[in-house]
Amino acid sequence: MNPIDWIVLIGTLVAIVAYGVWQTRKVNSVEGYLLGDRDLKWWTIGLSIMATQASAITFLSTPGQAYEDGMRFAQFYFGLPVAMVILAVFVLPIYYKLKVFTAYEYLEGRFDLRTRMFTAILFLIQRGLAAGITIYAPAIILSTILGWSLNVTIFCIGIVVIFYTVMGGTKAVSVTQKQQMIIILSGMFIAGIILMYKMPEAVGFADALNFAGKMGKLNVVDFTFDLSNKYNFWSGMLGGTFLFMSYFGTDQSQVQRYLSGKSLTESRLGLLFNGILKVPMQIMVLFIGILVFVFFQFNDRPLHFNTGNVETVINSEYADEYRALEKEYTALTDKQGVNSQSLINALRLDDEQNISAAQAQAFEYRKQDKEIRSRAKDVILKAAPNAKTKDTDYVFITFVINYLPVGLVGLLLAVIFSAAMSSTSSELNALATTTVIDIYRRTIVTDRDDAHYLKASKAFTIMWGMVALCFAVFADLFENLIQAVNIIGSLFYGVILGVFAVAFWFKKIGSNAVFKAAVISEIMVLVIFALSHYGVIEIAYLWLNLIGCLLVIFISMLFQKGK
Repeated sequence: MNPIDWIVLIGTLVAIVAYGVWQTRKVNSVEGYLLGDRDLKWWTIGLSIMATQASAITFLSTPGQAYEDGMRFAQFYFGLPVAMVILAVFVLPIYYKLKVFTAYEYLEGRFDLRTRMFTAILFLIQRGLAAGITIYAPAIILSTILGWSLNVTIFCIGIVVIFYTVMGGTKAVSVTQKQQMIIILSGMFIAGIILMYKMPEAVGFADALNFAGKMGKLNVVDFTFDLSNKYNFWSGMLGGTFLFMSYFGTDQSQVQRYLSGKSLTESRLGLLFNGILKVPMQIMVLFIGILVFVFFQFNDRPLHFNTGNVETVINSEYADEYRALEKEYTALTDKQGVNSQSLINALRLDDEQNISAAQAQAFEYRKQDKEIRSRAKDVILKAAPNAKTKDTDYVFITFVINYLPVGLVGLLLAVIFSAAMSSTSSELNALATTTVIDIYRRTIVTDRDDAHYLKASKAFTIMWGMVALCFAVFADLFENLIQAVNIIGSLFYGVILGVFAVAFWFKKIGSNAVFKAAVISEIMVLVIFALSHYGVIEIAYLWLNLIGCLLVIFISMLFQKGK
């Protein structure tokens, strides 16, 4: 990487960390450390909420998802605005009225301590695992660029995030996230412009759109009702709404953002701001993946995007076999480029006969493309039997490193690292808050002064940082990072939301009924996921959020009625 890119990358990251530490240098109480003295404005809250969710995975995995599968992943976010309105109207006033530190405090007053502890533990499990994946994602990049061991890069990134999260607490997280989101949105917008600039002169923006549409990449909405389909309108509006209600309404990493608001109105505006902007932002990121797909129809692209795997096979006895596949693939990509231009020319002339012929040929070439890439993965597995051969997470970073001009490479890498830092710091801060408030101060050490709990908060931040680092070492077990995070969440969010739904809207249901229902429902969700994973049944993971929530409500009603 060019020295200028290193200067841009390191300078941006150092400036963000220094700004956060400086702004929070006077934080010296538990409330200031965990809730930022409740003085944040709505735009800071909104950007902080977006940054917490928009991890490095969003900017690594999502463009690759679009490159491979088109725009249909956007449907995952269709339920987000609905969830934001419901939370702003019904849930936020309850939290503000009770002046809670965590979402789970409310459950003890409504039910009992064990229900509070159970939901807090569910949160700690799933968010602790997810934090490891958000550290792992940017480590892929740094290890690829520097040729360092992946575990070394995981450790380096984790230590930086742990440092400024421990130093400033939630306010450091929130004030730095505002700067990070500005950098993120600017960087991705610039990447889209550069992508169009790098297209062949004969390919304009409208041409790229028309071509992507004919290749089946602009499949934004699918109204087919299919429980086995991960991404359609119904899974997004139903499963997605329940997922986001749980994530933003009961996940402490999000609740902590808007509990830091100056007033109920500021927090409501922050939530609605997120609901309005998040979907367009996600569509923009997916669309950049589509542009990368179009770009690589006219420019050289690797047979396999994971350079680490390629280096392994090239240094093995299977190098000649892989090189032969590369030559075959290069010949195919040349044909694809010629055919792609023919399809664009036919689209300009609205020549249906030539459009159909070129489109049919394009799909045939895509079929051959997948077949050669599959054979390449087989060769990689012969050289490294434990290698993870799904390479869509590496698509966007391949474009960034190989095709962006000097300076912008550093900026886009800063975007990805900023996203990793913002989301991971939020998660660590929320994990520490929940551990201290819901477990440590409530049941273990109950009678110490504020200074003790402030020190405990910092200690638990470090502890959860170490847990996340350990899990990050094993994150390569997942084929696709953006799905991995959402799958982990879906295993727990539905049950947590069900407990809160009963607490908010079913006042006659008591603590024994809801606790038993929550335990049984969590076991059932895990069983359903296992059966789906092993092919016994077919249910897409998004539906687990709806199933978990409804199970808790239904089973708790049965237990209460049977008393």
